[in-house]
Amino acid sequence: MTPSNYQYENLKVDISPNGVAHVQLYRPKRLNAFNDKLFADIHSVFDTLSADPNVTAVVVSGSGRMFSAGLDLKEGGFKFGEAVDTARQVYATRAHIKTYQDALTAVEKCSRPVIAAIHNGCFGAGVDLITACDIRYASKDAFFCVKEVDVGLAADVGSLQRLPKIIGNNSLVRELCFTGRNIYADEALQCGLVNRVLDNYEKLIEKALETANIIASKSPVAVVGTKHLLNYSRDHSVAEGLEYTVAWNAGMLITEDIPKSVEAFVTKNPPKYSKL
Repeated sequence: MTPSNYQYENLKVDISPNGVAHVQLYRPKRLNAFNDKLFADIHSVFDTLSADPNVTAVVVSGSGRMFSAGLDLKEGGFKFGEAVDTARQVYATRAHIKTYQDALTAVEKCSRPVIAAIHNGCFGAGVDLITACDIRYASKDAFFCVKEVDVGLAADVGSLQRLPKIIGNNSLVRELCFTGRNIYADEALQCGLVNRVLDNYEKLIEKALETANIIASKSPVAVVGTKHLLNYSRDHSVAEGLEYTVAWNAGMLITEDIPKSVEAFVTKNPPKYSKL
């Protein structure tokens, strides 16, 4: 089911009755390459999903042959308008890059957990996107490439910032980003870029939706709080994370979800939680 407020040119969005949203990159003829409009659609959809009380978890996948071919160079990805001098050109370029960054940061900031389901190729901006997700699954044919070095620039939309925190092997991250080599599913699993590898696309989507449905069965107060605190703690010291958690849970513990969860555990009946 696609609600009327989820109509996009470059995305397909389906929302199940229990609140699992499936967002598909939908530029199959361009191998889901990112243009300005796709960035804008991603920003819009994740801002909307984050505030939608009917949504509890999100799956992101790609339509067609691959997850994403990266930035669509044929649609003028590097043409940032004309300016009369260097300062104005640089200022316009800065704003353009920031727009791209903000679009993918909306994925990270989305209050609902986001699961990336990656099949076949995932290049450049595709890697930027999946590193902003909470969970990453891949099919056996998946491979990843931080491709920007091969087109003459440093990756600037999130990979260089998020990959080191995800993989935790600084040497490997630098090798991948300096060389632009492919990393295939088995190595991606070994280094922690993904945490599951499935046999094919169908099983990949099935598993991603299964995990999303498990998340959707939990207390929405607990789920959004868990994501919020994990993101905060990743970027702060342990002491700062603990202190912030005290402030957060001082309010969030005052919820009907806790007695409902305890009752469900005791009676062995599925809990019914209110929407956010």
